[in-house]
Amino acid sequence: MFPWHDNRRFNSYSSYMIREFGGRVQKISIDAGFSCPNRDGTISTGGCTFCRNDAFNPSYCRPEKSIRQQIEEGIEFHKRRYRRASSYLAYFQAFSNTYKPVAELEKLYREALSVPGIIGLVIGTRPDCLTEEIMELLQEISRISPRHISPIIIELGIESVYDSTLSRVNRGHDFATARNAIEMVHNYGFHCGGHFIFGLPGESREMMLHTADIISELPLTTVKFHQLQIFKDTNMADEYLANPSDFHLFTLEDYIEFVIDFIERLNPNIVIERFAGEVPPRYLVSKPWLNLRYDQVLSLIEKRLEERNTYQGRLYSSYQPY
Repeated sequence: MFPWHDNRRFNSYSSYMIREFGGRVQKISIDAGFSCPNRDGTISTGGCTFCRNDAFNPSYCRPEKSIRQQIEEGIEFHKRRYRRASSYLAYFQAFSNTYKPVAELEKLYREALSVPGIIGLVIGTRPDCLTEEIMELLQEISRISPRHISPIIIELGIESVYDSTLSRVNRGHDFATARNAIEMVHNYGFHCGGHFIFGLPGESREMMLHTADIISELPLTTVKFHQLQIFKDTNMADEYLANPSDFHLFTLEDYIEFVIDFIERLNPNIVIERFAGEVPPRYLVSKPWLNLRYDQVLSLIEKRLEERNTYQGRLYSSYQPY
């Protein structure tokens, strides 16, 4: 048994959800038609150089549909795929899902919570799109849920802890902004997730490993890790095709060894939701890993953790074993 009280060698999201909700809870993705200050001219019109949101949207996710329709279609889709799920979280996923006036946000969030089977919200956004006013709205909503169960999880796209990297990919904010947003979410009592990309141009292996030391000291509840993938029709694809030597794209074998080295240094209290990204190959300029699905990649990572006889937090400097 590890500190997270099961025999998997990392603090897994599935176990976290069981601890929090007593059983499997499935996310239902929603595209509510949000934009992004890095696209609409507030910060920039180019967006992040790596970004292509539609690569991750499920087929039922379309902003022309109502929130209720997307959720109901998503529940039907997941009932066929994951028969064990009986409760759902409405996942505002596409673009920056706090980037509207507060009155509009309230209407969207409450509509999602009104759908039978939805017990809470996951809200994906940018660190520079959170304000005290938005956090107060979320606090109010969480208190007066019609079913008195309204967990709210804020998921922040952080991508890198290095300002030089964030500038190079045209992120539009620095890491201090991300740190402040994480701390604000935590201070309001909400669980906070962070998304990171491994392999962004300009970052060495040592820099990426040091990221574990930095984020281990932040009040993050969950993390998602994605290997860098080059999407068609992005500014990064143009850069990659012009100068491929500027990019180091992980092979599958290298990535497995890297993420294991990484999580050995990671605070064992942080829940790992994903180790890698998965998108349909038709969106990619870079080559996919043998067309493996995520669950196959995860199985390879867990097998290698066993072979190396290691686990999350083994080298974490503040780690105190039970």
